[in-house]
Amino acid sequence: MKVVKLDELVAEEKVRLINRCMLDFSSIEHEVADIINRVRERGDAEIVDFYRRFFGQEVLTKEKIKISSEEIKNAYEHVPERLIEALKVSAENIEKFHRSQLPPQLFINEIRRGLYAGRVVKPLDSVGIYVPGGRASYPSTALMAAIPAKVAGVPRILACTPPREDGTVEPAILVALDIAGAKEVYRVGGVHAAAAMAFGTETIPKVLKIVGPGGAWFTAAKLLLMTFVSIDMIAGPSEILIIADGSADPEFLAWDLAAQAEHDLAASPLLLTNSKKLAEEVSRTLDMVVESSPRKNIIKESLNRNGVIILVNDLDEAFEFANEYAAEHVEVIADMSMVEVLSKLRNAGSISIGPCTPVALEDYVAGPNHILPTSGWAKTRGGLSVHDYLKLVSVLLAEKDGLEELGRFAVEMAEAEGLYAHAGSIAVRLKRNA
Repeated sequence: MKVVKLDELVAEEKVRLINRCMLDFSSIEHEVADIINRVRERGDAEIVDFYRRFFGQEVLTKEKIKISSEEIKNAYEHVPERLIEALKVSAENIEKFHRSQLPPQLFINEIRRGLYAGRVVKPLDSVGIYVPGGRASYPSTALMAAIPAKVAGVPRILACTPPREDGTVEPAILVALDIAGAKEVYRVGGVHAAAAMAFGTETIPKVLKIVGPGGAWFTAAKLLLMTFVSIDMIAGPSEILIIADGSADPEFLAWDLAAQAEHDLAASPLLLTNSKKLAEEVSRTLDMVVESSPRKNIIKESLNRNGVIILVNDLDEAFEFANEYAAEHVEVIADMSMVEVLSKLRNAGSISIGPCTPVALEDYVAGPNHILPTSGWAKTRGGLSVHDYLKLVSVLLAEKDGLEELGRFAVEMAEAEGLYAHAGSIAVRLKRNA
């Protein structure tokens, strides 16, 4: 892994680092739009026909798009007990963490005499979560997407996940969805899943919001469907930015960089340190870690494209760069307190502090959500939370005294804007109450 000095980077190199793998769907946008339109027009038939073409054989019928409760129940027989236990422990921690995010259901304040205003919190009526599958299996994503919805009180939580070549769905995903409380599961993936949840088909109901990560085609579909359905966020390839000083263990850092690099050829693993010795030790150790990995080809490509160890003069310089970069995952292993770290770090999808807190712990079992903003969007939002499944509705109650005290000011403002019916709706009440 190459080592560079931050203050020796030319402007173009720094911009390339900051921009990393920004999302560009221009090459597939037209085809994605075509698929969306076909699903909107043909519904279930388009889904069935697509998988027949994709796999070269009949893998789905309309009747099999919805996964039966019996198939979900049988999935437990094909998942090791140790994994089921791990999923349950993870689910318990995720639920506990997200319950701590619940805001008060109702608050009302007296704004002025006779005027009461507040907010009531209501869950969305329905959400559709997407769990990537097919060639890979991500049961952890099923937990991360579904459990906050359950905690928020969403009455209808459905899930879509793609079938394998034989038409079955990865059993671990079905078990995770069952544990998370998503009992309504559909055998469809990619653009077809996004379009089906946005518009509804004969089998798959329309939802109010689509949540969850996916590949480029699914993500492009979410972007195109934003005028029809709410979405959580647009997320790209995985990112980690580690800030470390000379006290950090180079082996820990090497494994943490490799862990994010193995996600995707376009992943961005960065280490910022003020220790040249640490930088060199991490680079050497990382070479050994990569060679021992079954996914070494992916890790190597990711590190070659976007991986870099950056030497800084001090950690303040590292935090300044981190705030500009706004990584999906920021990990800090340095001789600093949590309060100190949090005071310096403003922009991050998630923050992991200390040598015993690898990002992988958060990815699976610690409780915080691993569905996170990438490509710099951590400047404007954090990870998926209970709040993504809630709507905050204003409540206002004016008594006679409140109307009399404030009404004339509202009339004045309405007339200044030329909205005379607005003014009239208040004036008629003032006159009646006089």
